[in-house]
Amino acid sequence: MSSNRTVYFNNTFMPKHMVHISPDDRGFLFADGVYEVIRAYNGSFFQLEAHFKRLGRSLDELSLNFSDLEGLKGACHRLIRENSLEDREALVYIQITRGVAERRHTFPDPDVPVTVYASASAFQPDPEKQKNGVSVIVRPDIRWNRCDIKTISLLPNVLACQGAHQQGHDETIMVRDGAVTEGTHTNFCAVFNDVVYTHPESNNILSGVTRKVVLELCREKGIAVNEYPVLESRLVNADEMLLVGTTPEVTPIVRFNGNPVKDGLPGPVTMTLQRAFKARVKQEC
Repeated sequence: MSSNRTVYFNNTFMPKHMVHISPDDRGFLFADGVYEVIRAYNGSFFQLEAHFKRLGRSLDELSLNFSDLEGLKGACHRLIRENSLEDREALVYIQITRGVAERRHTFPDPDVPVTVYASASAFQPDPEKQKNGVSVIVRPDIRWNRCDIKTISLLPNVLACQGAHQQGHDETIMVRDGAVTEGTHTNFCAVFNDVVYTHPESNNILSGVTRKVVLELCREKGIAVNEYPVLESRLVNADEMLLVGTTPEVTPIVRFNGNPVKDGLPGPVTMTLQRAFKARVKQEC
């Protein structure tokens, strides 16, 4: 990533190389913060309001005192312009931490200003993976019990994702108490007899923005949905599996744990949802 990119840091736009984070920042010391990643298509954000609604919820859940979400939306738009990303696909990353304070487990009292950082970068999707599908492995979900908060504390996700890549796979699907929860940076769906199954919203998964759009599209297309955990033991009998998220959009899973999903090809429900999702993006952006 270029150090000459313009970023947003504590109410100021500046070159990335000029940003300095204090070693006493609680994000650095405790991973005490939240984040969002928002996709832009040719200068227009997809589901911007939904992402900011989730960001606001994450802030509330961690009692992080930051209220200028409208100003931050404006900063996101300006970052696209400042980095000349109006005519291509891009990602905007936002991170807010509890700020700079003496290292103590308790919150600073009184409050200190939060640290706000946002950056924009070009994003190049992988059309081959969307067309031909990806390979995943299944591993135990060892994360904490508040996966519904989009915190920057992602070490279990990082280790699980790295484990997949070291073995030549694209993603790790996590299992808690015998039931599939989600991927390391994606939501997960499986299809059985033309019914889409996905873990219900709870403290065990992130409320995915793309997930919600996909479930809306299912209902628009007459595809039955069952928000119910899929048991790991049932995966071998799945007709289709798919990843959904801001970066993968709708991506078919064709292999898991080295075994083909059904015939090892993207399935019809997945491809229908993929086409419908791209149409929704075109309509909104």
